Amino acid sequence: MDYRRQFLISFGGLKLGNHQFEFEIDNRFFEEFEYSEYKTGSLKVLVEMEKQQRMLILDFSVSGFLEVICDRCLDPFPLEINGKYTLFVKFGSNSHEESEDVIVIPENETRFDVGHYIYEYIVLSVPIRHVHPENEDGVSGCDPAVLKKMQEIKVTEKADPRWDALKKLKK
Repeated sequence: MDYRRQFLISFGGLKLGNHQFEFEIDNRFFEEFEYSEYKTGSLKVLVEMEKQQRMLILDFSVSGFLEVICDRCLDPFPLEINGKYTLFVKFGSNSHEESEDVIVIPENETRFDVGHYIYEYIVLSVPIRHVHPENEDGVSGCDPAVLKKMQEIKVTEKADPRWDALKKLKK
């Protein structure tokens, strides 16, 4: 069975109104996207679809964990992500994208592939900065050896005299 087929929503035979679809995202999902910087994760995506006469409104809720590399210590760690997104799918004469959240598909279409949109929404849910969270005691989850080395480098670094004039302006 083709893995990507599970992300096809067949809306042709559905009645007008609300419908729910749930997708479990694991490592296999990220393998389908060759260019993905993410390879490991466990997420749940809930898609609430409102079928109207001339349009589908898809509300995506993304939640779970994605393995990322810490920007500070370069160790991998599971990052909790959450996000909510809406996609409007209108029916028209041909396929095209009107904006980032409005697309048009042919009127005779009866299925819609949400796989690519799920991937995009997962990526959009990841914050720009990836840093280990602190524990209850306020201690960073980063590798202590790397933190110690960073502190040593910071202490031995000399200030650049070119910045001194600009620092005076700050006062």
